[in-house]
Amino acid sequence: MPSSSYPVPRRWRTVPTERTLLAVVHNVTAATRLLDVLPLFAGDPRVQVVFTCPDSSAFTRGTEEYLAARGIPLEPWDDVVAEDFDWALAASYGGDLHKLRAPLTVLPHGMGYNKFLETGNRKPETGNRKPETGNRKPETGNRKPVFGLSEQWLMHNGEVIAEHHVLSHPEQLTRLRQYCPEAADHAVIAGDSCLDRLHDARELRESYRQALGVTGEQTLVLISSTWGQLSSYGSGPDLPDRIARQLPLDEFAVVLALHPNIGHGHYPWQLKMWLRECERAGVIILPEEDLWQPAAVAADVTIGDHGSVTYYSACLGTPVLLAAAPHEAVDPDSPVAALLRAAPSLTDENLAGQLRTATQPAALIAATELATSVPGESAELLTDLGYRTLRLPPPAEPAGFTAFPLPRVQRPEPGAQWIRILGDEVTRFTAASPDTHLVVHVDGPDPRQLRRAEIVLGDRFPDPGRWIAVTLAEFPGCEWAACPAGSGWLAGSRDGLVVSFTGTDLPQAVPSLLYKRAQLGLGFPGQLPFTAGGRKHEVRLTVHYG
Repeated sequence: MPSSSYPVPRRWRTVPTERTLLAVVHNVTAATRLLDVLPLFAGDPRVQVVFTCPDSSAFTRGTEEYLAARGIPLEPWDDVVAEDFDWALAASYGGDLHKLRAPLTVLPHGMGYNKFLETGNRKPETGNRKPETGNRKPETGNRKPVFGLSEQWLMHNGEVIAEHHVLSHPEQLTRLRQYCPEAADHAVIAGDSCLDRLHDARELRESYRQALGVTGEQTLVLISSTWGQLSSYGSGPDLPDRIARQLPLDEFAVVLALHPNIGHGHYPWQLKMWLRECERAGVIILPEEDLWQPAAVAADVTIGDHGSVTYYSACLGTPVLLAAAPHEAVDPDSPVAALLRAAPSLTDENLAGQLRTATQPAALIAATELATSVPGESAELLTDLGYRTLRLPPPAEPAGFTAFPLPRVQRPEPGAQWIRILGDEVTRFTAASPDTHLVVHVDGPDPRQLRRAEIVLGDRFPDPGRWIAVTLAEFPGCEWAACPAGSGWLAGSRDGLVVSFTGTDLPQAVPSLLYKRAQLGLGFPGQLPFTAGGRKHEVRLTVHYG
């Protein structure tokens, strides 16, 4: 097959490439998987990669922007189907893939093929394409089509669409023979690129944790949700906020990773509005679709559903708790179905205790063994498949997978906190609980909470002493006000006491200690030790009289 002229005529190219690889991107989720694999070939100056979108997914929105942010333009679908390419690579089915004039390889865009998905859920086809019902075998019994395994996606007019149907484990081949035996001869066991990258990243776990602002003593909880009404977020949109408000702030950190289809299905702005209170409760909301991987590596426990992130977390040895387990949504013979049967359910009772003691049952460990039959080998196997298809000898030193970038996301400090002081132990929450007092920051709070707060925290202001005095006057219920000043902080009480303090990376807790000591009639020593989340602190106090 002759090489294509994309993206510009060959005679105008600076680098005289020999082959052209067409990357077919259905949506953002598929884009993330393709960008896992394409670096195996994209660094070869003999290969030009071109991107296109068939516009067949109900969740195409956002794909062009996601790729453009990475310097990738999209070529029009109608143009690429009129040209010859040396190889086409996709990470999903749907659209007129049969029109491509290139050998097509299809990768899974998640962990294998597990979900039932009625063809009616696909974006309606347009143009002159006719339904293929006449070429489909009638379904027998109650068997539903499994996305990526059933002929509704794999065949067109009695012909298998893809030259290579990439699988990660022979169990998938067994099910493929049941659902679409014609495609079985096109199956290639080539491992799981995403899982191999996750395993390779385990040595960077501490780097990822600290990049997320997690201290060594904290338990990092990853909340994951796939898309759809049966998902953990679809069945309980208040789940992340509810979890965050039950956990002590200094013992737990919470990260939220939502499937891209959720934001692109409802619009990113709408989702941001729904998650606003969640973020105010201190939840780290991952802003990019491909930051869940380092978060999964960093996590101590994952709360999830029937999505791939939950399964990958279990493969990393991370305890998993299910917030949703829709058995009816997945093939009962699939690995994810095995996970849903094995993993314990999340309960609202004593959530912190459940997270502290979560472990992996033996049945869950067994379910994860179905992820890949060739662990650590996907880069080599895909490289071999790709260069054979491109009809090129592989480089002397073939490329490997790249490491996940550091998730440069800071944990938001909750604007309102309820703090409990027992002796020298400080426990912070984002919801009211017994024996707590309310501490509120002036930056974007709920005015109702500000008026109820016993302590008000400020930002770094030019005149901190004046800010403290005016704030105490403006809020009659406020007993202490504190803000950064110089190299430390300055706090003032309604009784006229002024205290400066330094020496801790948790300064927002210190005014609560001052407030409690003043209530009990205790003095203010020069060195004040305290504990928060199992971590010891010692703050230096200076009391200013007159």
